[in-house]
Amino acid sequence: MKTYSQKEISKNSFRLLNKTKMAPYVFILPAFILLIMFNIYPLISSFYISTLDMKVSFDTAKFVGLDNFKAILSDARFFNSLKVTLLFTAIEVPAQMIIGLIMSAILKENTFWNKVFRSIYFIPVVCSSTAIGIMFQIILHSNIGIVSYWLKLLGFGKVNLLNTPGLTLIVVVLVSVWRSFGISTVILISAMQNVPVSYYEASELDGAGKIRQFFSITLPNIMPSFWFLLMTRVIGSLQVFDLIFMLTDGGPNHTTETLVTYVYERAFDMGNRMGYATAMSEFLFLIIMVITIIQYIIMVKTEN
Repeated sequence: MKTYSQKEISKNSFRLLNKTKMAPYVFILPAFILLIMFNIYPLISSFYISTLDMKVSFDTAKFVGLDNFKAILSDARFFNSLKVTLLFTAIEVPAQMIIGLIMSAILKENTFWNKVFRSIYFIPVVCSSTAIGIMFQIILHSNIGIVSYWLKLLGFGKVNLLNTPGLTLIVVVLVSVWRSFGISTVILISAMQNVPVSYYEASELDGAGKIRQFFSITLPNIMPSFWFLLMTRVIGSLQVFDLIFMLTDGGPNHTTETLVTYVYERAFDMGNRMGYATAMSEFLFLIIMVITIIQYIIMVKTEN
């Protein structure tokens, strides 16, 4: 029978220990490579592009330093699109969160019809923005749209809902809420179903009604999911593009032009200024990061 010296045993143990320590890093290496490729590298390259005066083709790129950022500060359309973006987010996110919260409280029980309605409300979430945009262009059309038809019957006359300053943004918000509240409903239902049933049973013994149970038991227990959902919905609303692009393309008179639609127009339509558009994207990134950090701080303090 072969015997090993203490030195050989220590050496083999050291090798095994090193392999054990290295194993987690080997497993996360592919994810780390993807993180560099699709997150870190684009972030660095976008900042570099923002310092250039260039077109999409890169053939006339010229380094201009921070001139693009300085130009943003005197761009009235940038501040208008920023105002529209913040206004859209301030209306759309609370609306879909409140509707989602109400619907989740109604549909949280696993009955057959509740499951059917959950599926129905979730369908718009998985539908193409292009399809939804075209559908509502027809529904809201001033001549052939069903909404305009009913407005005429009610005596409002011919109303162009997608081309009326002061009204169009509200219409776009309503369409966005209709499309998005399903995801809020499903996530909050999942959170509500994880609340222990014993909490409700104990509260019933103390004489608590459904409303008291909702505010004293349900709401506090779903707050982590609620805050996570709020953060993701705010980030998504600040980057809204596809639905507005399909419905109004930023019109009328830039009243529905969000920051991302303006970035797109600057990059591909207005003078093809990719460097300037990227600089505006960097501003949007900073705004989203600041708002996310503030939300996270509030979330931590609330949970504590």
